[in-house]
Amino acid sequence: MNDGEKKTEKPKPRRGTFSSVPGRFTTVLREDWQEDQSPEEDLPSIKTEFFSEFPKTLITSNDSPDIPHGSSINPYRGCEHGCIYCFARPNHSYVDLSPGIDFESKIFIKHNVEEVLIRDLKRRKGKVEPILLGTATDPYQPIERKTENTRKILKTCLEFGQPVQIITKSSLILRDLDILSEMAKLNLIQVCVSVTTLDKELWSKLEPRTASPNKRMEAIAGLSRVGVPIILMFAPVIPFLNDHEMESIVRLGKENGISFAVMILVRLPYEVAPLFEGWLSEHYPLKKDKVLGLIRDTREGKLYQSDFKQRMTGTGKYAELLRARFQLIRKQTGLTKGPKILETELFHIPEKFQIKTKKDEEILPGLF
Repeated sequence: MNDGEKKTEKPKPRRGTFSSVPGRFTTVLREDWQEDQSPEEDLPSIKTEFFSEFPKTLITSNDSPDIPHGSSINPYRGCEHGCIYCFARPNHSYVDLSPGIDFESKIFIKHNVEEVLIRDLKRRKGKVEPILLGTATDPYQPIERKTENTRKILKTCLEFGQPVQIITKSSLILRDLDILSEMAKLNLIQVCVSVTTLDKELWSKLEPRTASPNKRMEAIAGLSRVGVPIILMFAPVIPFLNDHEMESIVRLGKENGISFAVMILVRLPYEVAPLFEGWLSEHYPLKKDKVLGLIRDTREGKLYQSDFKQRMTGTGKYAELLRARFQLIRKQTGLTKGPKILETELFHIPEKFQIKTKKDEEILPGLF
């Protein structure tokens, strides 16, 4: 290289973490042999791997008072978005994989989602309630472009008159405007769009494979134009990193068509805490102690409290200040009416899925 020649640095691979922190159920620990690696060696380029999963049921139930609905669906296990703070990372421990890099690079695709969902919906008993789509992983993560699992689920729910609430931070949702607009006409759909920051530098480190802040606002605007009610989720709130953006994010969301807004404080359960601490050391070392200190102030001296009704909001003076600010900005922007109540009286089993003859059962095996 000539003296006057400028050295160009290779862009770092976009991942939330490269840590292989073991899950809490792991009995055998594995580590890479690094004797021959130099400290300056390039970061690994880890390709995403996909695995097949054949679920017997798609709808799961929960009794958490923090979640608005008792039924949920996750079309995938793991999430390529790589958000370092994701509270769902520990779920990979249940399949003997790391909540770190494995969670975002080893993705399980659920197959036969239409057939399984039809069986689930036909067997449902009792009061009909909305299904929450995307509680643990984003239903519109990159692989959705190929599998269309979420699209298939929405199409089936529309046929059954099943109300759905979606949680996403992806602009890919605009692909399904044809289905979503029809559901909106029947008051069967509500979408929660998570917006964490408008700062592109922070976004690229915090949520490396998600849609950019601008793309998320475009998604909100596009959904709003076809009548889909939008809840903006300012989540998670992280002290000294994005808490100062609260008012600007809510105002911009209002300009683009949101009908309500909620706020969730950062949650660091199980293996997420050490992953987040490592991330702070790498990207924001000077802020690390302040960030963790304020989080502990909201969790009674710990990095996480699992108690219902406070794990989302925290306690203490800082948490109270956040809530006061959020209530004020909601009032200033006219977002105080609360989320829309979805229609539950339209649920029915479509005629084509009702047993008529043995021949019908042979044509559509497993659906009757």
